[in-house]
Amino acid sequence: MNDIARTGALAPEPITQEKLESFWMPFTSNRQFKSQPRLLARAEGMYYYTPEDRQILDATAGLWCVNAGHCRKPIVDAIAQAAGALDFSPTFQMGHPAAFELSSRLVALAGQPFNHVFFCNSGSEAVDSALKIALGYHRVRGEGQRTRFIGRERGYHGVGFGGISVGGMAANRKMFGTMLPGVDHLPQTWNLKETAFSRGQPAWGAHLADELERIIALHDASTIAAVIVEPVAGSAGVLVPPKGYLERLRAITEKHGILLIFDEVITGFGRVGKAFGWQRFGVAPDLYTTAKGINSGTVPMGAVFARSGIYEAFMQGPASAIEFAHGYTYSAHPLACAAALATLDVYAGEGLFERAAELESHWENALHSLKGVRNVIDVRNIGLMGAIELEPRAGAAGARGFDAHCQAFFEEGLLVRFTGDILAMSPPLIVSRNQIDEIVERLRRVLERVE
Repeated sequence: MNDIARTGALAPEPITQEKLESFWMPFTSNRQFKSQPRLLARAEGMYYYTPEDRQILDATAGLWCVNAGHCRKPIVDAIAQAAGALDFSPTFQMGHPAAFELSSRLVALAGQPFNHVFFCNSGSEAVDSALKIALGYHRVRGEGQRTRFIGRERGYHGVGFGGISVGGMAANRKMFGTMLPGVDHLPQTWNLKETAFSRGQPAWGAHLADELERIIALHDASTIAAVIVEPVAGSAGVLVPPKGYLERLRAITEKHGILLIFDEVITGFGRVGKAFGWQRFGVAPDLYTTAKGINSGTVPMGAVFARSGIYEAFMQGPASAIEFAHGYTYSAHPLACAAALATLDVYAGEGLFERAAELESHWENALHSLKGVRNVIDVRNIGLMGAIELEPRAGAAGARGFDAHCQAFFEEGLLVRFTGDILAMSPPLIVSRNQIDEIVERLRRVLERVE
């Protein structure tokens, strides 16, 4: 790979304390960060660079999204060209060619049974869009009483009110009241005693899908619109589905006429060795959400894929009527579409999805070599996703993970994501075997030092 678009730092002037203070940062301990900033100024390939030009090995693909690597010239050039040709085009009662070209390419990449794509601007918007599609689908078919949703404990589905309602991460929910009514949750699938240090999909846990039958019996199937889960729960710390679990969810939802939605915002676009997670696991949902890797994180974009029969159900009434009253100003933005089309070319031209599959065993072996390192209580992996779970400090859950994250950045030049005491990794798909080894060895040194 020698097509990096080299540019100067985005903000070459020093960042003053006053400037730091004005930004209310998302999902961040603002006071701590502003006392010890972790700043990134530019990026190339597998690396970030700080304002001091210190190199940081990116083991997280930014935030699970830079699957093609940083600042790839074909993508950068496509964005620049689009900005100079069509800066904005509405997609309410209008359109532009790139939106239709991209939707056609994406449907072809998905294959049967998917035949339509609905564009938005993020994973959060994709989830809320999918939930609304599910409600509307049942309504137009004469089953408007199907309004309930079933999520899963420890699930992450973005930060919209729909997403946090079906999501199961307590910290993301506790501040925001009762959220959407009529939502229930499946139990999460991770069990330290039964599944610790599993390689790939755990053998234990498929039976947990049968809890869906209990929930359905409680609420009655005729009231439930959809079940939504991540094929692999990424933000909760790479919780890999047990063997047979997703298949069982599919069988139960089909039995009761309930839609199955997969949140593929993280697993989509090569992260698990196939274009999409449902292809890797051989379980096709009715709807699935994507974002992040759709254009390698370069321009905000999301998309919902719908199987055959869903779009068609809405196409009724006068031809001049709006069939689905939903959308966003920036749906299928020209720059996002241009970036996505160029990104798909990079994925295909370099065989990056296949590369992820080929590297999986090396990634797995490298990660599991950390078994036995101080405080490591579990290692999980699938595709090019992985997590190291640490024993929490007594009375200070999350502190050890945060300290490891900071030490990795400042002392080892390594970017890893932390969630509580879990260190999660998802390198760009361009990662080499040597870089995988380097990620793990740098992390090993951190874990041997962190108290």
